[in-house]
Amino acid sequence: MHAIGIDIGGTKIAGALVSEEGEIIAEDRVATQAGDSNAIVDAVVAMIEKLRDGHEVAAAGVAAPGFIDAAQSIVYYTPNISWRHEPLRQRLTERLDLDITIDNDANAAGWAEFRFGAGRLVSDMTMLTIGTGVGGAIVTQDRLFRGGFGAGAELGHMRVVPDGLPCGCGARGCIEQYGSGRALLRMANAIADVGGIGLGLATVREQKGTLTGPDVAALIVAGDAGALQALRELGHWLGEACASLSAVLDPQVFVFGGGVAVAGDLLLDPIREAYLSHLPARGFHPEPAFVIAELVNDAGVVGAADLARLHAASRG
Repeated sequence: MHAIGIDIGGTKIAGALVSEEGEIIAEDRVATQAGDSNAIVDAVVAMIEKLRDGHEVAAAGVAAPGFIDAAQSIVYYTPNISWRHEPLRQRLTERLDLDITIDNDANAAGWAEFRFGAGRLVSDMTMLTIGTGVGGAIVTQDRLFRGGFGAGAELGHMRVVPDGLPCGCGARGCIEQYGSGRALLRMANAIADVGGIGLGLATVREQKGTLTGPDVAALIVAGDAGALQALRELGHWLGEACASLSAVLDPQVFVFGGGVAVAGDLLLDPIREAYLSHLPARGFHPEPAFVIAELVNDAGVVGAADLARLHAASRG
């Protein structure tokens, strides 16, 4: 029995028809009209109807950024879309004769990695998505952790620096300000300002007028000393955060997704080093694996579809 997964982002809405084995049968993509809630709902409805045409579909899952309630129905808050206490599930079920569930986008991606990707051989997995910000997902004893109100696993907003850099969430010192793609750019610019190993970064910045994520990524691939130093600083902060997460969650594997994770071992090596340096009871605490996510851009739609299928099955 197939299910449909929809992943709503700030710039695009992706959708896919997904098999029980996590295989994508058909897919679609449209631009997100982030300032128009009605247009987003219209686009999701049209996409689900298009993907289900000619197929037997058990359910549809919609993954959205932000806080989702425990009943997987209401979007409390989404930073890049004008949703505040949005009854998204109700609005969709009024127009679609189909079982609908709503979930956080990082939860959906993490569940996909747990079921079909880098975490499929364990029972306890923690995933960090390193993109513009830092997303998170927790699976413990084969179950996705959402918290009492449904808004748990916001790992990017765990504080790592008391009174540190201000974060968009209103707090200061969140790991998102030290372990994200945006943080990598800030670190790269700081290294460029100093000169020395930052000469390559400074040269690109001077030529283009600014540094972008792709610029830093290209310099990392090219082995530029300054770009690699910025990546090591990023990995250090992520490793510290993982040591604290291990003390609470004790996962068997940490999975890293998002655009920055394409650096592979260049990112994982400083994460492991910092993790071991800050791990409580090092030498006695079992050490988890650190791996890169496998499903990449498909994780959101695959996870949303699988969660929707499981939800529909639980309801009989």
